[in-house]
Amino acid sequence: MGPFPLGRPARLAVFASGRGTNLEALLEAFPQGHPLGEVVLVVSDNPEAFALERAKRRGVEAQVLPWRGRRAFEEGALALLAERGVDAVLLAGFMRLLSPRFVVPWYGRLLNLHPSLLPDYPGLRVHERVLAAGERETGSTVHFVDQGMDTGPILLQGRVPVLPGDTPQALEARVLRLEHRLYPKAVRLLLLGLAFPPPSDLEERLGEEAARAFRALSPREKPLYLRAWALLKAWGREDLVGPAFLGRAGLWGRAAFLAAHLLGGSDPALLEEVAELPPEVRAQVEGALRVESSA
Repeated sequence: MGPFPLGRPARLAVFASGRGTNLEALLEAFPQGHPLGEVVLVVSDNPEAFALERAKRRGVEAQVLPWRGRRAFEEGALALLAERGVDAVLLAGFMRLLSPRFVVPWYGRLLNLHPSLLPDYPGLRVHERVLAAGERETGSTVHFVDQGMDTGPILLQGRVPVLPGDTPQALEARVLRLEHRLYPKAVRLLLLGLAFPPPSDLEERLGEEAARAFRALSPREKPLYLRAWALLKAWGREDLVGPAFLGRAGLWGRAAFLAAHLLGGSDPALLEEVAELPPEVRAQVEGALRVESSA
């Protein structure tokens, strides 16, 4: 399980290489004094990045680490993060691939935002490729960074339609508007302890049958199950996680999955279903939704 919640405001660093519009959304969502976390540092490999100006306007420390090779950049970044006591690193338009030397010690606390519904369309020129393939839907993915390119476990996804006549520029703008809401929401889930990468010892934690069932899920399905796991743990019912993954945890398992769905995005039909739960169970679901929405 992950290191969050911390019991204090998390100290967040954002790495950005360009305009910094997603940085702006994070700065607005996590300002100084926010009880869940605050952006305390912005790092760029590009001295001309407008992201640096956005940070300075809000009184957030902005540091340039010019790219003189991966090793030199990572050494400087790791030292800076340690000096500033950073708890989580958020990549927002950061156009460099980090090595295992950086990623491994930050795994589970290092997020990236990619403008497609991963695992589809990793890499560059996403919107051109989506249009060329004739897709009718696209979106964005917040994921944990691992040692590959856009391959880490998915934390949260959002979707938008592809409309007739769309250009890559129109699609990029639509996805970007989605990302300005999606990334802060994903960070809230992380800091609340409601999102974490799959543990390596699943069999020990869940039992062999439930672990097999979880491993068989698609990458897009797994975040829902992990949120349900976090909720059952928070409700003092972690012993029901394995049965819940197998559909054998009764009302508490159903409640955890309803809440997990709703934490990913509102749904009137599911909210009606929550209202029909027994009072004790309903109170836990409604409490989880209140905590996330007010964070």
